[in-house]
Amino acid sequence: MSSYTHLTIADQGKGGVVRVVTIDRPKALNALNREVVRELTAVVDALGADLGKTRGLVITGGGPKAFVAGADIAAMANMSPEEARAFSSEGHTLGFKLAALPVPVIAAVNGFALGGGCEIALACDFIYAAENAKFGQPEVNLAVIPGFGGTQRLLRRVGLARALELCMTGEIIDAEEALRVGLVNKVVARGEVVDAAVATIETIAKKGPLAVAAAKQVLHKGADLVLAAANQEEIEAFASMFATSDQREGMAAFLEKRRAAFTGE
Repeated sequence: MSSYTHLTIADQGKGGVVRVVTIDRPKALNALNREVVRELTAVVDALGADLGKTRGLVITGGGPKAFVAGADIAAMANMSPEEARAFSSEGHTLGFKLAALPVPVIAAVNGFALGGGCEIALACDFIYAAENAKFGQPEVNLAVIPGFGGTQRLLRRVGLARALELCMTGEIIDAEEALRVGLVNKVVARGEVVDAAVATIETIAKKGPLAVAAAKQVLHKGADLVLAAANQEEIEAFASMFATSDQREGMAAFLEKRRAAFTGE
């Protein structure tokens, strides 16, 4: 496994099926700069090229105070528009690659997830939050807007009116409010958020991996299509499952009242 300057990586869960990536810049509250974004992208690229035994990815922040407290303002303060465009594009590329992974990606948010941190969390398939988590897109306080997909992913999670309110006021909300508006999937006790995310991926790892990948792909793609086109995507993906050994094994196991042994084929 490659080594990184700003990330630590460990395989957890039974059989090591969960890749846990920790953003580790404690003195900067794990703030994002170009190097962190590029290292995260490299991790995702490596997984996309060879999943091996990995059946899911968890992204979290080092220490109890922050998932990612935001982008590194010192690194951005003197950017030209061209440099800002390039930085934003790299953040968007990371988000697209997380969505393209054929395994679940969970953000385990332990503390502040502000600005770019909230955007990284939003780019994950779903979000688990510790009780002390805080979420927000406060970029307007700096006279800019979210640049890593926050405006678009936020509105798809919480609806247009709430996304407008969060992006225009810069309001920071706690974990319970984030749960109420649909920004996060689950709130757990402090210190337990990574374990909760790992446990969920262990559960998913027992399912048919091709079906999990297809469900993720259809849901992500369908979110940007009109209903009729999205339904057609589902029809084609559903049909494609019946060409797999896993489908035959899964249905045989159900009828025979035994646990299925999926192979991803």
